[in-house]
Amino acid sequence: MSAPHAPDPMPTRSAETPVVLDRREGPFGEVALRERGEHFEIIANGCFLMDTSDGRSERLLIDAALTALPAGRTGPSVLIGGLGVGFSLVRAAEEGRWGRIVVVEREQAIVDWHLAGPLGRISGPALSDPRTGILHTDLVAHLRTTTERYDALCLDIDNGPDWTVTEDNGTLYSPGGLAHCHDRLTPGGVLAVWSAQPSPPFERALRNAGFSGVRTEEVAVARGVPDVVHLALRAA
Repeated sequence: MSAPHAPDPMPTRSAETPVVLDRREGPFGEVALRERGEHFEIIANGCFLMDTSDGRSERLLIDAALTALPAGRTGPSVLIGGLGVGFSLVRAAEEGRWGRIVVVEREQAIVDWHLAGPLGRISGPALSDPRTGILHTDLVAHLRTTTERYDALCLDIDNGPDWTVTEDNGTLYSPGGLAHCHDRLTPGGVLAVWSAQPSPPFERALRNAGFSGVRTEEVAVARGVPDVVHLALRAA
């Protein structure tokens, strides 16, 4: 009589296989948080937005804006458009020279993943910083309706001006949207916009909107074109 057949071992999950931790339907479609190995990914309507594997360009978004501000400005305020995985917020909170730090995020799910979910491992200390405030609202609407002014606008809500997550976001990069950005800056203030690729047409649009000192800083990536931060100044 043959020995009884041993049960097949349970299949193991590859570290590269994404695991969906949460998926929600919101006013702008579906947003999902995935875990891939030791990293997290945010997916919107099936489109990859960002993950926690690098973060250099998100940090550059903050550093470049601070460097571009006029020398001697004390406690400058910064509005960060898009909470994402938290890298930009964390970088701002690490820098003692920033004053008020305001983050605008329209997806309640993303806010929840930071406040009471796994992304809090990244952003927890920054969220508890007394300088930090979170606004759950649409960035485009906020820039259009608020009377607040900031020394820096650091915007990262799309894969770039030429590749928006939702159609409505395209108005941010239009002449009207850039005019709102210009109005929300203090004299000498800095607009910094993250993009997954350079955009010469967007640089021209910034100049046409009255910004000066328009330039682009690049961050090399493992494959393909570099990530960039577009920088522009409101005249002092």
